[in-house]
Amino acid sequence: MGPDSALILGERGVRGRLELGVSVRGGRSVASRQFHEGALRVLRPHYLDQSGQVCYVMVNPGGAYLGADLFVIDVEVEAGAELLLTTQSATKVYRTPGSFAEQRMTIKMGEGSRLELMPDQLIAYREASYRQNSRISLHPTSSLVMAEVITPGWSPDGASFKYEEVRLRNEIWVEGENGAKLLALDNLLIRPPLNDVTGMGFMEGFSHLGSLVVVDPRVDQGLADELDRIARDFDAYTGVSLAAAIAGSAGLVLRSLSNSTEELNKLLGACTGVLRERWYGQAPLNLRKY
Repeated sequence: MGPDSALILGERGVRGRLELGVSVRGGRSVASRQFHEGALRVLRPHYLDQSGQVCYVMVNPGGAYLGADLFVIDVEVEAGAELLLTTQSATKVYRTPGSFAEQRMTIKMGEGSRLELMPDQLIAYREASYRQNSRISLHPTSSLVMAEVITPGWSPDGASFKYEEVRLRNEIWVEGENGAKLLALDNLLIRPPLNDVTGMGFMEGFSHLGSLVVVDPRVDQGLADELDRIARDFDAYTGVSLAAAIAGSAGLVLRSLSNSTEELNKLLGACTGVLRERWYGQAPLNLRKY
């Protein structure tokens, strides 16, 4: 919305807003548009290697999401640009009595663009409700990699599932000559008070969940099989599914269950490391946050 925004969106007040546009200048990716207000901002950009891919780190100075908080993020990766977007630390959702915290993200990707979205884990604490809605629009030649880990926060009795709700919804659209078509709708809903989420057919006795979404023209059954083989080397229960191709672009979703954030981070890091080396000749990510 830009500098004149009044931090109001619909009937909910916006606690934080971030807008970031990235384009190519002088052979590397740089910010062409940047705006923030409220409890969201980004640190100064940096480059992890000589590829020209720019890395931005999102920061929430307030440290956590609380009841009725709404955070709005708008990202555009223009033609040929490459962006790595991560967070400074875990996203913590505390008690939200009578309401919920929400993040809305819109991503637009141009021709030949690339986005790696690698936030730290989401931690939902006792009596927390959190909703995350992302709408992603891609050019058929763009490349998207998103990884996320959901972790239950500490509770007085030591139980894992004391939060009220975690809802993550990703809509992924591919822009074609005849308009946008839906490539994938990834909708995850965990409501511990209403269902036994610990049992068979849901969390299978595990407490942590990791997800990897990859959309790229190079995604195929062979890649899905390879990532599945890699996942077998970790202490986690993993499945991989493919989406039907649209306009030459295809997607896959890897979902993994474990009892360890560290184990899931290692698993997702191993999978994304394969993609970085094979497709771009880059080393596995080492963000050196801690």
